[in-house]
Amino acid sequence: MTAFPIRIENPPEHTAPLPKVADVVVIGGGVIGIMTAWFAARKGLRVVVIEKGRIAGEQSSRNWGWIRQQGRDPAELPIMIEANSIWRGLDAPLRAEIGLKQTGTLFLAHNDAELAKYEAWLPHAKHHGLDTRLLSSREVAQMMPTAARSWTGALWTASDMRAEPWVAVPRLARAAVEQGVQIIENCAARGLDRAAGALRGVVTEHGTIACEKVVLAGGAWSSLFLRRHGIAIPQLSVRATVAATHPVPDVYAGGAVDDRFAFRRREDGGYTLAPEGFHEMYIGPDAFRAFRRYLPQLLANPTATALRPFAPRGYPDAWGTPRRWRMDRPGPFEAMRILDPAPNAKKVAQLIDDLRQTFPALGQVGVAAAWAGMIDTLPDVVPVVDHADTIPGLIIATGMCGHGFGIGPGFGRVVADMVAGDDPGHDLSRFRLGRFTDGSRLVAGPTL
Repeated sequence: MTAFPIRIENPPEHTAPLPKVADVVVIGGGVIGIMTAWFAARKGLRVVVIEKGRIAGEQSSRNWGWIRQQGRDPAELPIMIEANSIWRGLDAPLRAEIGLKQTGTLFLAHNDAELAKYEAWLPHAKHHGLDTRLLSSREVAQMMPTAARSWTGALWTASDMRAEPWVAVPRLARAAVEQGVQIIENCAARGLDRAAGALRGVVTEHGTIACEKVVLAGGAWSSLFLRRHGIAIPQLSVRATVAATHPVPDVYAGGAVDDRFAFRRREDGGYTLAPEGFHEMYIGPDAFRAFRRYLPQLLANPTATALRPFAPRGYPDAWGTPRRWRMDRPGPFEAMRILDPAPNAKKVAQLIDDLRQTFPALGQVGVAAAWAGMIDTLPDVVPVVDHADTIPGLIIATGMCGHGFGIGPGFGRVVADMVAGDDPGHDLSRFRLGRFTDGSRLVAGPTL
């Protein structure tokens, strides 16, 4: 099981014929879209997932593989707890195939102030009955006895899990197909078919699917798609670099992060590594529009996001990417099937150094692969999961802010209930679309 993300060179697996009609069309074949389709099909709905590139080709195969309840925004936490339960409820062969294991999450504190920040999150865990607790420096040392560095303490949630995202999401897509979901790769959505304000279907590059319900789960592309239909959200994308080592001795079985880097044990015996608190953002038209919204984030942690002047050609917020296009001709989603940014080579080298300095007994550590992904983010670090009031029948589920893989089954169940008109079972007011236009004060979620 090697940590290569899914790329456009991977042959398409899902080539169902385009149906003329469906109950719901899901735009986007990432974890949110796939799990929405999974649960909607269980309700007896005719579901079609259309994906412009490959299932899980973007952030859903490029993330860290953490299934983390710890440190979640209080509004996300009950949904994440449900997601944890759904992951556990997968049948045993599927759990084994995707590398699903309970290995816990460690947030390592390098000083008392950081430990106090972690301690401040404990009331949320207690309220929801989580097994989260603070560890002393000695307890951390017992968990990682070969570490050359000591930490002041840590926040620890034993019930958190891990899985291999580049395996898990495609496998879940196959399971959705077994439940009757139609998935079509290499099929970009060009726009919504509307008449007199009513939603009539989705226009794709291969034709139109008639439907009255659409779920937009387009990740980094959602804002571009919505702007074409008169809906503006301040969603941007940041580049995140990840590296995977060759197999090395086991120094810690779960996911951990300190002030320098994050690391997670993989099923193939290597570790997935990522820089802590560092992303890169390409400046484009949407970034200029949303600058004021993101200013509090930038001022609070000015070194966390490195600004880059130009996005590669065809990226959602590149200067040359069209904001308007005709639906009878190829558009921006066909021009860029998969966002496949190059990793930051300097950060990859630093990650290996950080791992070796922390665990010198590992000796030489080789890089098996390095990649990057574009994370869809919003100013308050929580997603939009809501009905679009101006387009009845459209449901938006985007801006997962790098947290989508673990919570995907939970939000998938929630969105499927929204499609069916059922009670989603959670308070979704924090995720409402209108918070960006109704004068609400945006409150950023935890940055633990």
